[in-house]
Amino acid sequence: MSYLSIEFALAFVGFFTVYWGCRRMPSMQNLLLLLASYLFYAKLDWRFASILAVYTLVQHGLSRRMSASASPRRWLQASLLLAVGNLALFKYFDFFRESAQAGLNALGVTALLPALDILMPVGISFYTFQSVSYFVSVYRKEIKPAALPQFALFLAFFPTLLAGPICRAGDLLEQLRSPARRQVAQLDRALGLIALALLKKLWLAGWLASAWVDPVFAAPDTFHTLEVWAAFYAYALQIYLDFSGYTDLVTALALLLGIQLPCNFDAPYLALNLRDFWRRWHISLSSWIRDYVYIPLGGNRDGFARAQINLLAAMLLSGLWHGASLKYLVWGAMHGLGVVALNVGDKLWRRDAVSGASPWLARLITFHYVCLAWIFFRAQSLDEAMDFLRAMFAHSGQELTLNAPGLLLLLALWLAALPMLSSLPERCFGRLAALPWWGKPLLLSAIALLVISLAPSGIPAFIYYQF
Repeated sequence: MSYLSIEFALAFVGFFTVYWGCRRMPSMQNLLLLLASYLFYAKLDWRFASILAVYTLVQHGLSRRMSASASPRRWLQASLLLAVGNLALFKYFDFFRESAQAGLNALGVTALLPALDILMPVGISFYTFQSVSYFVSVYRKEIKPAALPQFALFLAFFPTLLAGPICRAGDLLEQLRSPARRQVAQLDRALGLIALALLKKLWLAGWLASAWVDPVFAAPDTFHTLEVWAAFYAYALQIYLDFSGYTDLVTALALLLGIQLPCNFDAPYLALNLRDFWRRWHISLSSWIRDYVYIPLGGNRDGFARAQINLLAAMLLSGLWHGASLKYLVWGAMHGLGVVALNVGDKLWRRDAVSGASPWLARLITFHYVCLAWIFFRAQSLDEAMDFLRAMFAHSGQELTLNAPGLLLLLALWLAALPMLSSLPERCFGRLAALPWWGKPLLLSAIALLVISLAPSGIPAFIYYQF
């Protein structure tokens, strides 16, 4: 069941009514949320819900033992080993098996490694990372261990279950187990975010994908060079609209349930350098990688050179987190090496090597480097990524079949207007608050009908569902 489907909308309205009918009983609201979350997950595949339930039960038991033990570190290690092992089994087994098989074949060894037919649960990366934040917080005594229903809801909360944002235990869990009566948080903002999500995902991202990105990436050598360049920029915009649109939607759903989620995007294409980009893009993941990988590896405590190694390792893990494929490792390595090069330049010239230039030049350099890395993220394989790169710089001789100049002009105008556009939603939310109560659902319905009429047919999946 997609968040964008009529089926989900009707189910949510019904659930919303029952949920707020129990507004005097937060514990009952939590039970309703837990039941709805598991039903939602089981609707995708009952096996996904079963795996999550078993994982939750075992990890809850380990966390309770850790809290009560005089030697909590070994229980923390057991919890982390289970988290990593569970993720490796379902998401990375085939990748490591195929890599090991290729290595054996290269050495002339004829042994055939066993294959497993494993279905990867949707959202496993997100709830695994959330569970790690919980274990570490309990180990550090930053929070008290949660009761089983609260911990289960923390991992299964349906707005964040499939593609985040990755929530910290000290944030989401504390809201879920607070005895205070909940209220619909920022209703005008929630309605505005729903409208914004529909515009971003259903219309704009859907149009870019169907008209430009998908056909050009599928066969770049059959398109004119200008069309390949247009698709190069179009994908950068598509993935931002897709993922930030998803975040807007689930943030709105959580607000309607009285829960606040962390910010996940902050105008990433306004970044002045790659460090700045990762403070703005997928913030819940980048901050998680910083706090639970980079800093535990040593951070910058052991000198400049070791800090760069730790940074590169963290970015490689970020790439591998997105998928069990060499193309994601290349994507992570490009960002890691880019940040390392930036740090080295800063150290040599004793200033910011990129954003020390004019802000517009710094943004253009950063944006194009990010777009270059996106090629490996979007392509189905390294070979397809190289085919796309060759098509960008080779004169194909093909006729123009798409309006590439028009799209390039639109993208250039968008990039130029980005500082103004980044603040536009908040201004619109303020205008929405001034409408009478009956005007708000009418406006939202009108926007939804307009978007549906303009958008490509069908219900598109969100890009980050695959991670």
